[in-house]
Amino acid sequence: MTEFPRTVLAPGYSISRVINGCWQLTPDHGGGPGSEADTMRIFSELVEHGFTTFDCADIYTGVERLLGRFRRSLSDPDAIQVHTKLVPDKQTLPGLTAADVDSIIHRSLNRLGVERLDLVQLHWWDYNVPGLDLLTDRLMLAQEQGKIHLLGATNFDTPHVCQMVEQGVPLVSLQAQYSLLDRRPERAMAEASIDTGVGLLAYGVLAGGFLSERYLGAPAPAASNRSLTKYRLIIEESGGWDALQELLALLMAIGAQHDVPAELVAARWILDRPMVCAIILGTGKTSRASLNRRLAMLKLTAQDRRQLDAWTERYPTPAGDMYDLERDPEGPHAGIIKTDLQGTGV
Repeated sequence: MTEFPRTVLAPGYSISRVINGCWQLTPDHGGGPGSEADTMRIFSELVEHGFTTFDCADIYTGVERLLGRFRRSLSDPDAIQVHTKLVPDKQTLPGLTAADVDSIIHRSLNRLGVERLDLVQLHWWDYNVPGLDLLTDRLMLAQEQGKIHLLGATNFDTPHVCQMVEQGVPLVSLQAQYSLLDRRPERAMAEASIDTGVGLLAYGVLAGGFLSERYLGAPAPAASNRSLTKYRLIIEESGGWDALQELLALLMAIGAQHDVPAELVAARWILDRPMVCAIILGTGKTSRASLNRRLAMLKLTAQDRRQLDAWTERYPTPAGDMYDLERDPEGPHAGIIKTDLQGTGV
């Protein structure tokens, strides 16, 4: 296994600065390999190149079990880190019990075939529904019992992250959407990250693939899955298709100077942000290992950054704090999100 830059998320626990995202492996996102054998081969290549950290969730259909099988196939299963999530169904939040939370934790342990979960990232769909304290209390108890190593959060706004930390929840990370198009984390979380010590694990860095050369000069595509729909909405909130075209041309020009594709420039811009511990790049139909290593070697110049920053100053970014738009039941963003998936992550 070759070395790749890592970051210490907590004392004694380091992760790769590029995390292998597994959302695309679920059936309704259409980005995974054709067979489990292909997926295992891609996983192995990523690990051999030093990309040892994987991101999944209790609600990603089949993915925890898949990672469990991959982990058991390794000569040293502890050579990889698996980050999962705990996402209770929205419809069950009012009646969520301690037993419900414990059951989800035990199910993830069984699926992954481990005695302790590396990182559990919690989510709560509706701030107006009581019960978040119960969820965090049970997670901290499981941590005390040795069933969970570290706790993080996913898709919370800044005030609620700060509130949990102030109440003693030992969060080490926040997973949030962050890209050149979606810069909502910069509004408040950048400063809060310094104050709380909670680092950002950024997803959506390539906007579902829209921040790549294949879309330069192309017409806006019809949405074929939820992922494309999700990021098309972000594009519309960030200046529209013409603004994207301008950004892609700039990314390609900078990439040409460094002999790398446009997507690596977009990824490097996020990876270099001070609050970002790591970025999550999706596992697609082919291995990203060689591209990821080129990303590690890429160094943007001051002029590159000035050009990219100038684009961000010309065009808007989605309104509000992190995940605010996605929580608005009247808005288009919430309409594509499935909130009751506990029965599907088999």
